[in-house]
Amino acid sequence: MNIQRWIARREPNWQRLDALLRQVEKKGLKSLPAAEIRELASLYRSVAADLARARTQQLGNVLVQNLHLLTNRGYSQIYQGSRRQEWQAVVQFYKWGLPAVVQQTFPYTATAIALFLLGAIIAWWYAWQDPTFLSIVVPEKLIKLVRDERKLWMGSIVGIEPLASSGIMINNLSVSFGAVAGGITAGVFTAYLMVFNGLSIGAIATLVGQNHLAYPFWAFVFPHGSLELPAIFFAGGAGFLLGRAILFPGKYRRVDALKFYGSQAVQLIFGIVPMLIIAGIIEGFFSPHPNVPEPIKYLVGMGLFIFLVAYCSRKFTAVNSET
Repeated sequence: MNIQRWIARREPNWQRLDALLRQVEKKGLKSLPAAEIRELASLYRSVAADLARARTQQLGNVLVQNLHLLTNRGYSQIYQGSRRQEWQAVVQFYKWGLPAVVQQTFPYTATAIALFLLGAIIAWWYAWQDPTFLSIVVPEKLIKLVRDERKLWMGSIVGIEPLASSGIMINNLSVSFGAVAGGITAGVFTAYLMVFNGLSIGAIATLVGQNHLAYPFWAFVFPHGSLELPAIFFAGGAGFLLGRAILFPGKYRRVDALKFYGSQAVQLIFGIVPMLIIAGIIEGFFSPHPNVPEPIKYLVGMGLFIFLVAYCSRKFTAVNSET
């Protein structure tokens, strides 16, 4: 297939659909005459087919994303009068849209993971080389509890699970939104948060390892961490998307680059929020529970992580098949 010729032939339809949608978005569907409403529906189906073909032929993320946004706009306007269809759009996003955007933006998420691991390795190295390093990163109260009393701190959650769970959710959401918003600083603050969180985890992991408490510590971390850490990495990826738009807009004007990469960042946020809510519930009610055997906690954590990887690896096979 001659890609340029195909794009040149199909682009007038895309532009016409965009123009009709702009009018509908400003004045409502009733502002169109009956003939243009039929044209809108026909163009929507045509562009949805173009999107499927673009994905099948792997014509590039920019083109696929633009067609994806156009069909989403068309879908929401054509079916805006039906709550059932609106819920179907939400279901379709979490079923196919979120895995697709995770795959498209994975290099940015991988950057966040790499910076986190860099921080963790630095903390591990310095903590073993210089025992005083831990006091720079880890609160002194925590160090004394682990070193002097040979205890972990998770027991303090038991008995106040609802309060602890809500506090954990709020804290994780604030960290994640901070990482996303850090993209406005051209990604500098996002990078700082990734490295700082890596330093914290690396230092604490080294502290408990030095005092032979690694097994119960990771038994606590695995169940909620399997969702919490990936969510923070996605937030870092979203921040780096915004940073990319500011530093390297490419063929776009900077404002258009912000719209394009910003739309991907927003879609990642829609995935981050439920992940952190679930992680907060697990961390408040399940992870610290003394009656749950530690092997079970490890199994739950690994199971959730495997499920998350399988979900994010899903391949799109159809475009709005219900329509």
